[in-house]
Formats: sequence, structure tokens, C-alpha cells
Amino acid sequence: MTPSARLSAAIEVIEAIDSQRVPAAKALKEWGTAHRFAGSGDRAAISGLVYDVLRRQASSAWIMEDDSPRSRLLGMLKLERGMDAGAISALCDGGRFAPEPLSDMERAALTSRTPADAPAHIAGDYPEWLDSHLAQAFGDERAAEATAMASRAPLDLRVNTLKAKREKVLNSLRHLGVEPTPWSPLGLRIQLGADARNPGIHAEEDFVKGGIEVQDEGSQLAALLSAAKPGEQVIDLCAGAGGKTLALAAMMQGKGRLIATDHDKRQLAPIHERLSRAGVHNAEVRAPKGEADPLSDIRATADLVLIDAPCTGTGTWRRNPDAKWRMRPGALEVRLKDQAEVLDRAAGFVKPGGRIAYITCSVLPSENSEQIRQFIARNSEFTVVPPGEVAAALWDKAEDFLAATIQSLEGLLMTPRRTGTDGFFISVLRRG
Repeated sequence: MTPSARLSAAIEVIEAIDSQRVPAAKALKEWGTAHRFAGSGDRAAISGLVYDVLRRQASSAWIMEDDSPRSRLLGMLKLERGMDAGAISALCDGGRFAPEPLSDMERAALTSRTPADAPAHIAGDYPEWLDSHLAQAFGDERAAEATAMASRAPLDLRVNTLKAKREKVLNSLRHLGVEPTPWSPLGLRIQLGADARNPGIHAEEDFVKGGIEVQDEGSQLAALLSAAKPGEQVIDLCAGAGGKTLALAAMMQGKGRLIATDHDKRQLAPIHERLSRAGVHNAEVRAPKGEADPLSDIRATADLVLIDAPCTGTGTWRRNPDAKWRMRPGALEVRLKDQAEVLDRAAGFVKPGGRIAYITCSVLPSENSEQIRQFIARNSEFTVVPPGEVAAALWDKAEDFLAATIQSLEGLLMTPRRTGTDGFFISVLRRG
């Protein structure tokens, strides 16, 4: 397919998303099924265009003064891809399979309009109902923070120290363009271009043998800040597919007791194979069975309970821009209730002197600092461990990393704009 034909295909997919109200992944899959002549490179390029439109949906419509799929695509080409009116016009020449030529109004908009004077939720490309929440988090910088949250994310990997060393993996994966991550001592990063296909990490020998896992640098750092130690009893209370369980296991060096559980046993399905591949031998997976509590034998004995809390996922918008436009206020209310319940449940497992590490991939204060303040009000025996105290002894870049984050009395927040990671909040609470 020509670049022009890919633009037309992207407009077609966006029209399907709008009219059928379906997730982008579903619309792209259905388009690919109906157009089997499109090769993998074409599908990757079309997918990139569609997701970039979703990243810049509001600001693109603003500069074009029109909310149609075509206008949003044209505006995105200017804002996200950095193309000028001439370059866009060359693709939209009205030829076979190409979009229709630019109108005078479209050309004028692409030449003269910017989102600089737009309201914050337009300039930052997020739903208007979230403006007060992001204003609470970032104040006048919310548009800039949200714009960074709309950028394209790299592919980050974590080296599994039970089986590999970062320098060795750097050399073996150099053909993929890997670089060390800026902050995590275990991280590797692959920058992805606009039309790039994801590299076949799962076919690499380092992955097959358990030496690496796909994990955002922010998630790696959140696990690191939990300060799990060899010989401790550690519970991963919302383990899901096991990303942070694997990180905890490596930190514990195979020593101690690691228990992974989740309220939804379906989420745990991939964890067994991942633990085996990673060479983890001190982990026990406990899936719920009916109404019985899988942790009923544990009372106030854990050194650390890690909560990778259910949340709105606002910190992961770089990877899933579709989600922010489908998010509704009711979803936030449900998550706040879930978070309070899991925090209170965790408190019962922690021994005196033990810790809770509360983590969200959200930037909303109601899910982060406010949730911690409310928890401490209900559980006065817990206090927040200052982030500097947690990080200082962990790795040599901790001081610079802390300076890049937003710190509060309740914890710290990473954002794409400040740390180059997904948005993550972490609070470490110690039981007196």
C-alpha cells in the first residue's frame, strides 16, 4: 500500500470506531480481516496512524475546526508527525486510494492554527470531565503533562537478575537498538518510530530463557521502591499476570517466601509459565476458590505486602490512548472503592515493623495521595515512609530520580514529562 492509501485506510478505521463505538484494537482487527491484501507493514503503519489520531484527537479537531475522522487525521499529521501543509497535501492528492485534495479551509487551518490558545483539556488531549482532577495534580502545567502522556511510549524491558546481567543482554540485543533506561538499573529501552512494528521480543533467546521481561521502567522502579529483601515474607496482593511478582522474586534472590494472589483467578493464568521461565522457585501462587480467602492462614506476619492497585490507568495513556476517551466518571468511583478495600485488607497481613507498598498506574490525586490519607485516618498504626528514605540506599541514581518526581507527604509520582516513564504513584507505609 502507498502512504496515501494508508491514510485512507486509517480514516476508514476511525469512522468505524466512531460509528460502531468499538475499541480501536477491535476496529483495526476487523479492517485487517476484511483487507487481507494488506501486509504486516501496512497494518502496523495504519495502526500507528489510528493510535496517533487518538493521542491528539481533541487538539487535532481544534486546529481543523472540525471533528470528522478526516480532519482529526490531518490535524494529527501536523501535531504528532510534524508535517507541514505541503507535505500533507502531497499525500492527499485525490489519486487512486488517496484522500481527496485539501480544501482551502483545511490548508489554511494546517498553516495557521495551533492548540496553544485552546482550553487545557483540548491542548492536553483528555476528556473535559477530568480537567479538575488533572488541575489538582498539576495545576497550570496540566496541559503540558497531559501532552507528554499522549506521546508514543518506548518498549521497555527488565533484565531478570536471577538469570542474566544487563551488560550481557545489552550486547545480545544490540541488533534491536536497545539502550539502558535512564533510571532503572535493570532496564533496557527500544525507541519505536511512528510506523514501526513491535520487535519480536518473545522470539529472542534472552526472552525464551527467562533473561528479560517486557515491563515499563516506571513499573520497574515502583517494584524497586518496595525494597523487598532476601529472606522476607512478601505478598503480591494484586498480582495479575505477575509482572511485579517476577520483579520481587529477583529482588529477593530466591530467598524467603513470596506469595502471589489476585481476587480474579483468571488474571493469574499467565503467571505460572512466567515464573517457571524466569527461574523463580520461592513463589507460591494462591488463586481464590469460591468465597474462601486464599490467605486465611496469614495474619500480621508479612514483612511486605505489595498492592499493584486496580486503578483508572491514566498513567498508561501513552500505551492505550483509546482508553482515555472511553473512561467515564463512574469507573473512577468504582476504582476508589476497590482501592480502599484492598488497602484495608493488606493491613491485616502486615506484621509490626512491616510495610505496605501501594502502587497505581494513575496520576489522579483521588487514587493516590487522597487514598493514602484516608487509609491512615482509618489505620493510625501506619505511617508513610518518606520517599527519600526508601530510595536513598537502593541505587546510585536515586537522588536525581527523586528530584525528577513529584513528591508529597504521601508518596511520589512519576510522569512521562518528568521521568520519561508511564505515570506511576507509589507510597510505602510502615506499621508501627
